[in-house]
Amino acid sequence: MTAQVFSPRIREAQVFPQVRWPQFEAIDRAFDAIPGVRLRYLDNTLEIMPISEAHEDFKAILRLLLEAYFRAKGIRFYARGGPSLGDETLGARSEPDEAYNLGTRKPYPDLVLEVVITSGGIDKLEGYRRMGVAEVWFREDGVLTLYGLRDNHSGYDPLSQSRLLPDLPLEAFCRYVTYHDQFDAVDEFLRQIG
Repeated sequence: MTAQVFSPRIREAQVFPQVRWPQFEAIDRAFDAIPGVRLRYLDNTLEIMPISEAHEDFKAILRLLLEAYFRAKGIRFYARGGPSLGDETLGARSEPDEAYNLGTRKPYPDLVLEVVITSGGIDKLEGYRRMGVAEVWFREDGVLTLYGLRDNHSGYDPLSQSRLLPDLPLEAFCRYVTYHDQFDAVDEFLRQIG
């Protein structure tokens, strides 16, 4: 990787090829003190993504609605937040927006939520495939798209309904993601699912 200056005011995703794992770890440590930036790594490619206020708002409402649904339906869950997942042996590491284990704690989450405001060049699904994440949900351009890991772990297929949460009313869920008020959205969603 050629020497480049990393600005703490990154406004769009930036991709840097040919970054070896030790370099990535050094860059990751350097970015620890810089808020509003998320790193992703796959096969010697580093992606640096800015985190905006809009990103955080959508991430928050997705989390609030989903966790309200889990509790209303008695689904045991373990929120993993956005810690780094993956390692050098996988050749991949991601910092998901939200991640959950359902039923029991596991090394990798069953469900990952990603809010995409600005996209880069790394195949996010490939990293999660290597980790065995069963479902990945992307919210991008006002649309929630669900992907389910194939039984043979060879990749993901788009889903019209969550396999992990087959009773989740996706249409209502999506409607409340864009509701005018987070508190009211969760209350009305809970009333609707009864």
